[in-house]
Amino acid sequence: MSADAPAGARTRVLVVDDDPHLLKALRITLQAHGYAVDTAADGGTALRAASHRPPDVMILDLGLPDRDGADVLCELRRWSTLPVLVLSARHGSSDKVDALDAGADDYITKPFGLDELLARLRALLRRVPEPDSAPTVAASSFTVDLVQRRVTRDGAVVRLTPTEWNILELLVRNPGRLVTQQQLLLDVWGPAYQTEANYLRVYMAQLRRKLEDHPGNPRHLLTEPGMGYRFVP
Repeated sequence: MSADAPAGARTRVLVVDDDPHLLKALRITLQAHGYAVDTAADGGTALRAASHRPPDVMILDLGLPDRDGADVLCELRRWSTLPVLVLSARHGSSDKVDALDAGADDYITKPFGLDELLARLRALLRRVPEPDSAPTVAASSFTVDLVQRRVTRDGAVVRLTPTEWNILELLVRNPGRLVTQQQLLLDVWGPAYQTEANYLRVYMAQLRRKLEDHPGNPRHLLTEPGMGYRFVP
């Protein structure tokens, strides 16, 4: 492993840009410096990737084909504190201020030097506290093993459908935080389903029947009316 990458397990970087040549170049370069790299060419794909396999840091272009990068940042900040380095061709100070206000941790303009990019990545990663979440999340009535992708209740494995698991995983990875209806629908079903809140009501009812002691008065899988859902350990 190169000395540029942080010590320990390989640091995962999610690079988001609609330029396929830049994506390829950054993937090759970052991998050569010891990073694990995922890529996304649009905002929707980036949000799903950040949820399904959370990276350690995101490099985000502002000029994306499906939505502005600032909108991606705003959506991400509803459920994640992932450090984000904005990479953009926009040089105006107002663009930088807008990106930072939307939740960016740093901003670098194109064209950029590789040494500067790597240095900014290292600086961002130094600010990240050690994770306090375990691979197993325990509630009073059930336990979720995020590594084995398994849920147990009273010592028995609970059978979940893939959709039920995807919803539960996103919630338990963000304990105590509101996960919006839009983010759940985007992550689990895709952009075409972001107004189908009835899907969530059906599946949340199924999860509560399987996991809660009192499904009609849930303790862990809570509804925030008109906004979304929250997992309380």
